[in-house]
Amino acid sequence: MSNPIRRLLRRNISGGQIAGYAVANLAGLMIVLTALQFYRDITSVSDAEDSFVSSDYLIISKRVEGISGLMGGGKPGTTFTSEERADVASQPWAAAVGEFTAADFNIGANVNMGGAHLSTALFLESIPDEFFDISPRGWDYRPGSSDPVPVIISKDYLTLYNFGFAASRGMPQISEELIGMLPLRLSLSGNGHQQWVDARIVGFSSRLNTIAVPETFMTWANGVYGEGNSSGPSRLIVKLKRAGDPEATKYMESHGYEIAGDKASGGKSVYFLSMVTTVVVAIGAVISLLAFFILLLSIYLLLQKNRSKIHDLMLLGYTPGQVARYYETIVTVVNLSVLLLAVGGMLAVSSMWQEQIEALGARGASCVPTVLTGAAIIIAITAGNIIAISRNIRKGFRE
Repeated sequence: MSNPIRRLLRRNISGGQIAGYAVANLAGLMIVLTALQFYRDITSVSDAEDSFVSSDYLIISKRVEGISGLMGGGKPGTTFTSEERADVASQPWAAAVGEFTAADFNIGANVNMGGAHLSTALFLESIPDEFFDISPRGWDYRPGSSDPVPVIISKDYLTLYNFGFAASRGMPQISEELIGMLPLRLSLSGNGHQQWVDARIVGFSSRLNTIAVPETFMTWANGVYGEGNSSGPSRLIVKLKRAGDPEATKYMESHGYEIAGDKASGGKSVYFLSMVTTVVVAIGAVISLLAFFILLLSIYLLLQKNRSKIHDLMLLGYTPGQVARYYETIVTVVNLSVLLLAVGGMLAVSSMWQEQIEALGARGASCVPTVLTGAAIIIAITAGNIIAISRNIRKGFRE
């Protein structure tokens, strides 16, 4: 860029107007980035144990009313028909629906812990693998194999044993690591067959309140030992497109379905958080948009002041692009400075809640997506500024 253009045009530039635009744009962009990072950090807690925001999955069942429960499990009144399952899956808030497949045979379990021999009746269920919140090693089963059957149990079951049963009976308390090494044997019987198989606990789920085995094992075992009493799944697991969607809760209430645990309350928390974040981001976006128009107005007034000078430059042989490049450089430098300051401010503010995030058992989300979002916003604003500058200068050259 030639020095004559700079010397001619910079005299009428208002530093106050540029500074006002920068401050307004900085405030808007920092609000947007801080709100986005806060939402990402809070929702990262969903990966922690017993998170209050891990509610993008719902486990639903039908209510047991009156004396229908005395008729025994698996009756049509408490199971989902294929039409009901299809209706749930067709809802706009449902991303995916899985079925709990229950064992249709008798199950017993034996375990030996330090000389103490325990035996109990047991139940087993299976669901599609994509609905688990953990992916333990060895989670597969080949029918007819001598390998132990992998089992996933609820974390709550281990807690109940350690601090309920074991504490009151003087039994040894066991850790998650130790229980995976305990010898566990399952008795499978029904349909005129009986067999003992080895099993091994390979993981603990915070999402599922059940004793789960691979679907391959359940399909095989029901085929061999099942007595044909199952009439459909009694529970469904639903993955929501948006955590805490109130339409999902309304649907469950209108159809008389029950939601397991406190997922409905957790979902409301997530939905409220997303709404608050949306409002804050919208406010920041409005401020940035107003700053954008402030700069456009300032540029328009500036060009009007320099109209005669631009006309003189045209007579001297300068092109509109050469004149516009001076103003474009100023806008680019200011916007880049705004981005750097906004990112620095976002990082400084987000560091204030990292300790609380870690106290909830999680690590904050990466700030890279947030920074990239800020860069995309600034690029869009700068592009809009450059287009407006170019159009106004070309218009001035034509007059």
